[in-house]
Amino acid sequence: MFTDEYFMKMALHEAETALEKDEVPIGCVIISSNRVIARAHNLTETLNDVTAHAEMQAITSAANFLGGKYLRDCTLYVTMEPCVMCSGALSWSQISKVVIGARDEHRGFINKNLSLHPKTEIITGILENECSLIVKEFFKSKR
Repeated sequence: MFTDEYFMKMALHEAETALEKDEVPIGCVIISSNRVIARAHNLTETLNDVTAHAEMQAITSAANFLGGKYLRDCTLYVTMEPCVMCSGALSWSQISKVVIGARDEHRGFINKNLSLHPKTEIITGILENECSLIVKEFFKSKR
């Protein structure tokens, strides 16, 4: 049986890919039946598109893979807490579970008193230090 840490490491690998492209290093994977059905990282700079967040890319990819718009019985592993836009898309997708590496106190959806679909389970703090560090180091290098 695979663990949350196992899949979060895959999401971190996606974040590292984003970093190599000089994108904000956030990555995610979507799992169905212990199988990766989507993987993505931020592409906002590459695509010149403010909506090209890792979660948005992964939702589209997973929906295409499944052949439908709902991600029931799927889990999203994401290195950083989703923003309001991404949380809205996740809510509409009816994803079953969201596993978050690091919280985003400023732009994340949790402190904004927003929620996902009522049936969506949320877990935070998986590989939190690693997930937080890659983003902090990225922005430190930009200053």
